[in-house]
Amino acid sequence: MTGRVPVLVTGLPRSGTSWTGKMLAAGGGLVYVNEPLNPQHPPGRCPGVLNAHVTHRFQYICPDNEDLWLPAFTDTVALRYRFLAELRRNRSPYDLARMARYGAAFTLGRLTGRRALLDDPFALFSAGWFAERLGCQVVVLQRDAVPFVGSWQRLGWTVYFHELLEQPLLIRDHPHLEALRAFVGCQDRIAKAVALWRAARRVVTTLAAGHPGITLVRYEDLAAAPEEGFRALYGRLGLTWSARARERVLRACTASTGPAGGFVWHGLSRTAYRPMDSRLALAHAANRLNPEETRRVLELASGG
Repeated sequence: MTGRVPVLVTGLPRSGTSWTGKMLAAGGGLVYVNEPLNPQHPPGRCPGVLNAHVTHRFQYICPDNEDLWLPAFTDTVALRYRFLAELRRNRSPYDLARMARYGAAFTLGRLTGRRALLDDPFALFSAGWFAERLGCQVVVLQRDAVPFVGSWQRLGWTVYFHELLEQPLLIRDHPHLEALRAFVGCQDRIAKAVALWRAARRVVTTLAAGHPGITLVRYEDLAAAPEEGFRALYGRLGLTWSARARERVLRACTASTGPAGGFVWHGLSRTAYRPMDSRLALAHAANRLNPEETRRVLELASGG
């Protein structure tokens, strides 16, 4: 595929979206945009990048509420940076530096015909809208249940299901999410993480079946064979798998690093991406839960 078709890389948080997005941008044909729908500032709440107010994690966007979102995201994927809107809201030294970086990247990318790449796990449930209304090619990262839950456990993360349940249009279009109400107030982080994993897997499977522009990718497959996996993704997205892209991907995916530490934002883009040996990362991820926890996750993930 040619032209300036935007790309969305999404998936639940800790499914490898930042890594995948950075590797796709390594070839030089894309402008990387990190998490415009993140309600946390930074990286979100930057109207220069997305001139709209995000109210929920996993903000649901569909034709019935797109009046606000369509103009804002049309600007974003066209790489039109809103300098005045950004200055009205964010003026700290960090914000100004970030504005300079993103403003320059958007402007140069637009002038040189590059395409926007949105890396945003919070767009997961709205992936169909991005494919239909913005014409995005969508890559959805799916991670196996045990390493996904293990990553959330290691970081002490939990999910607050009211963020989903307070969005009536989301529940209307995906009524099975109503079952998550049973977990509101629950303190069992493993059970909640698996419930989110199962709910997202069902939504994504449904979306992919109805949208040929949505590509499902297992994180484990990509990490185990990054050169083959990214070469295939480049082809799927109409990107050039050049010697430069191959060299950058291989260097980033074979970096000699120890086990990853806690979640840390990096750089002005505020991304969690760090170079890593992707095969070693798989091995570390498999050991984050003890055997009893692993058995429980597998049982819950299978519907037990």
